[in-house]
Amino acid sequence: MPGPARWTGAQRPRRSGGSRTRRLLERHLTALLAAALLSASVLLVSYREVQISAGEMRTRGAPAVQGVAATQLALLRAHREAQHSVDQDIDNVVGAGARYENQLSAAAQGLSRLNDVQIDGDRGRGVLETVNGLLTSYSSSITPGAVKYVSDDRMQREKFAEARTILSRDGTGVVPRLDVLQRHQMERIDNVSSLGALQRTGWAIAELALLVMALTTLSALRVLRRRCGRSFDPWLLITLLATVALAVFPLWATANTQHRLNTAHTGLVEIEQRAQGPHDLAGSQQYVTDESTDVRAHLAAQGWQSWTYYGALGGGALIVLLPAVGIGRRLNADYWRAG
Repeated sequence: MPGPARWTGAQRPRRSGGSRTRRLLERHLTALLAAALLSASVLLVSYREVQISAGEMRTRGAPAVQGVAATQLALLRAHREAQHSVDQDIDNVVGAGARYENQLSAAAQGLSRLNDVQIDGDRGRGVLETVNGLLTSYSSSITPGAVKYVSDDRMQREKFAEARTILSRDGTGVVPRLDVLQRHQMERIDNVSSLGALQRTGWAIAELALLVMALTTLSALRVLRRRCGRSFDPWLLITLLATVALAVFPLWATANTQHRLNTAHTGLVEIEQRAQGPHDLAGSQQYVTDESTDVRAHLAAQGWQSWTYYGALGGGALIVLLPAVGIGRRLNADYWRAG
């Protein structure tokens, strides 16, 4: 009789200790899965948002800002070329209006392209519709002044005055309206190129969840070593490495992309300022073209960006699956199946 009593008493502590270890491992597994799902989902969304911003800046933002600046400069240069032909008394020479007509044609083409790339939505489309109508009126005034009334000074001055009013009248002229459109576009550029509060919060949540993930993985390794006699678990070791990689590489890639966005933003601001009443119109036109090329080069899609995203996607899958395999198989072998 004493024998069975001693046997029963000896078994109870082992069952109690085994039950505590099982519950401890289950809590670790739950925490790992929750942290993995949260960190992976938030990190992927945050990283993707930055890449989308870079793509929007490259395909629409930069061309839109360049388009407005180039159109303004072409119109101002067209007017100056027409005025120059009159001032130099060469307006009656065959072909004297070719230079102003080329600039006027470039402005019309720029407006046509702006309809596809402008980033001010319906408000921007409304501005461009108005500007297109004003450009027709401007052409109807400047062309007769430069070509038809070359022998009638009074009519020529009147037509040039009409054209100048249509072009630059405060609030309602072509150039001031394009200034308003450009200002609205730059506001959009400011928002796209900056890391907003919501994005910063997302990255903070992702990094904090990854830190919890790493600490919980280390704790699980300690439990397996001390309570289950396992010196190391390869599944959890790989989980730890994947967690560290996820915490470092996507954040580095985002910082790199953000730097390129800031550089592009600076270039677009310079383009906008260069179009504000410059003296050297030809030089400003060349500057806008060159600077726009540089901006797009800074924003050019990099192959490593896609690889980083897909790598983060794979890493997120690993930190979800590996703890389930590592801890789950130990729970199943030692506790669940035995129970």
